[in-house]
Amino acid sequence: MPSDEDTIAAIATPIGQAGIGIVRVSGPRAYRIAEKIFEPKNTIQGLHSHRLYLGRLNEPSSGEMIDEVLLSYMKAPHSYTREDVIEINSHSGYVLLSKILQVVLEQGARLARPGEFTLRAFLNGRIDLTQAEAVTDLLNSKTDRGLILASQQIQGSFRKKIEALRLKVVDKLAHAEVAIDFPEEETDIISRERTADLIEEEVIGPIEALITAHAGRRIWVDGINTVIVGRVNAGKSSLLNRLLNEERAIVTPIPGTTRDVIESTITVEGLPLRIMDTAGLRKVKGEVEKMGIYLTEQKLAEADFLLVVIDRSRPMNEDDNKILAQSRAKKALIVLNKIDLPSRLSKKDKEEVLSGFSVTEISALTGQGLDGLRKAIAECILESQIDMTVSNIAPNLRHTQALTDAARFFRSAAKSAREHAPMEIVALELKSGLDSLGEITGETTSEEVLDNIFSQFCLGK
Repeated sequence: MPSDEDTIAAIATPIGQAGIGIVRVSGPRAYRIAEKIFEPKNTIQGLHSHRLYLGRLNEPSSGEMIDEVLLSYMKAPHSYTREDVIEINSHSGYVLLSKILQVVLEQGARLARPGEFTLRAFLNGRIDLTQAEAVTDLLNSKTDRGLILASQQIQGSFRKKIEALRLKVVDKLAHAEVAIDFPEEETDIISRERTADLIEEEVIGPIEALITAHAGRRIWVDGINTVIVGRVNAGKSSLLNRLLNEERAIVTPIPGTTRDVIESTITVEGLPLRIMDTAGLRKVKGEVEKMGIYLTEQKLAEADFLLVVIDRSRPMNEDDNKILAQSRAKKALIVLNKIDLPSRLSKKDKEEVLSGFSVTEISALTGQGLDGLRKAIAECILESQIDMTVSNIAPNLRHTQALTDAARFFRSAAKSAREHAPMEIVALELKSGLDSLGEITGETTSEEVLDNIFSQFCLGK
C-alpha cells in the first residue's frame, strides 16, 4: 500500500487537444509546491481554500512562464482525498500538461498510481469501498439507467443497506454472546427458534434480494450480452456495421474474414446491448480459424441474447441447422438477411426449422428493414426472461460473491440455532458472515483485493 505521506500528482484529464487540461496534486507538500510554481495575478496573502486564482505558472529554476492558469486550493480535510489538494487548470495539450506535471514532480511530488487519489479518499474515510467502485461504474456507464445506479451508489445508497444489515447481525450476535456468558438464562433472552427465524427474515431474505438484483444491474451497467451468430458470409459483419452506423467490421466475399470477436456497445430502443460479431460457424482446418470458431462457441454459451443471421438467398445447410439447434436454449431473434436478393429458403425451412423463433427480415447491404429489426430486438428482449428490472440498490460481481458467502454463514447460523448446537458455533458463524459483509464496504477487505480494485482506475482518478 503506497504511503499517504507522499505527495502525489497526475494529469486528471484525457490526453489530447481540448479547452482545458487539469493537473491534480494531493498530499502534505501540495500547498508548498503551489507557492513555488504559481504567481497570482493579484497580490494576495496566501491561498484560501476553495477559491480559484488566476495567475502565471512558472518554471522555478528560470522564472519563465509556462502558461497562464487557474489554480484552486482545497485544504484538508475538505477535499476529494481529505488531504491538501491543488488543481492546476491550464490550456490543454500533451506537451504542455506533461511540462506542468514534470515541474510539479521536480518540486517533491511523485507520479500517482492508477486510482491512487480515490484510494486515498477511501483510506482516509471519506468514502467506503462501494462508493469508490461506483466511480469506475459512473465513468463506464453505457446507459442513463446505469448512470443513475452508479450515481446513487456514490451517494452511499448501497453502503447504507449493508450497514443496516450489519446492525441486524450485530444485534443477533449480541444475544448469542449473552447466551454464552449466561447459559442458564438463555431461554429467557431469546428462543433458539426465534433467533433462527429472525436471521432468516431480517438478514438472509434481504441478502438474497440483493443477489437477485445483481443480474439487472449487470445489464444496465454493462449491457445485454448480445452475440451475432451465423454461418460464413451470412452478413453478420454487415449487420454489425449497420447497427453501429460505422464500418467497424471488415466485410469481404471471402469466407472466414472474421476470425476474432468484435465487440461494441449500442442502445436499441432504449435498451443497452453489448453486441459481438463472431466468426462464421463451419468446419475449418486452419488453426487461426479454429480459434475463431472456439471463441464463437464460447460467446454463444455466455450470451443473454442471440441475433441469428441466416442468408435467405442460399438454401439452409447443416451449419444453419446446427446454429439453430444451439440457439433454442437461448432467447434468440432470427434475422433473415439479403431480402434484396431472391429467396432460396424452402417452405420446410420456414415452417419447421424456424418455428418457435421470432423472425425479422432485412438487407444489411441496403439498410432495408433496419427499423423493423430494432423494434423486433426490443420486443424480443422485453418478452424474454431477461430481467430488465433492477432496484436502486444493486451489487456488482464482487459484492455478490461476498453476499453469497455471507448468506452461507448466516444459513449455517440459523440451522445451528434450530438444532441446539452450542451458542459458540452460532456466534462464530454470525461473525464470519459479518466479516463477509465487511468485505463489501472495505472494513475487512484484503490489501490484494484493494490493489486489484484501484488498479482498474485511470491515472489522475
